[in-house]
Amino acid sequence: MSTFENLEYSSLLTSFKELLKNNSLKFTKQREVVLKTLYEKNDHFTPEDLYIFLKSTYPELNIGIATVYRTLNLLEESHMVTSISFGVAGKKFELANKPHHDHMICKSCGLIIEFQNDKIEQLQLEIAQANRFIITSHLMQLRGLCEECAKEK
Repeated sequence: MSTFENLEYSSLLTSFKELLKNNSLKFTKQREVVLKTLYEKNDHFTPEDLYIFLKSTYPELNIGIATVYRTLNLLEESHMVTSISFGVAGKKFELANKPHHDHMICKSCGLIIEFQNDKIEQLQLEIAQANRFIITSHLMQLRGLCEECAKEK
C-alpha cells in the first residue's frame, strides 16, 4: 500500500514540492499540472496522451513532452505514481492514491478495467504463507479481450 494513499491534493502537492527540492529541481506550473491532472482525472495516461491533454487544457503553458516524461518518471520512482507496462507500446500512468486494485487490459483496444477481489487477495496471502514468503507488493494484470472486442472477433 502506498504511503500516498488517500491524501488530499494539498498534502500531495506538499510531498511533490519536497520531492522536487530533494532532487534539485524547481517547482514549476508545468510540473504541477502533470500532478494535478493525474489527481483530478481517474484515467491511465501514456506520457504522449497526457502531453496532448495538457497542451489542449493549458494552451498558455509552454510545456514540453520531455517535462512530462521526466515528471512521470520522478513520480513513479517516488511511488507517488504507478504504471502499467505495455511492452514496446510503453507505459500508462495513474496516481498511486487509490486503494489497492488490479487491472484487466484488453489486448485489442487497450481498455483498462480496474477491479478488486477479496478472494484473490486472501488466496495470495495463503500461497505466500504456505511458501514462507512475505509479500511486500504485487501487481496483477489480466490480459484478454473486453466485451466489445470479443463480440467483433
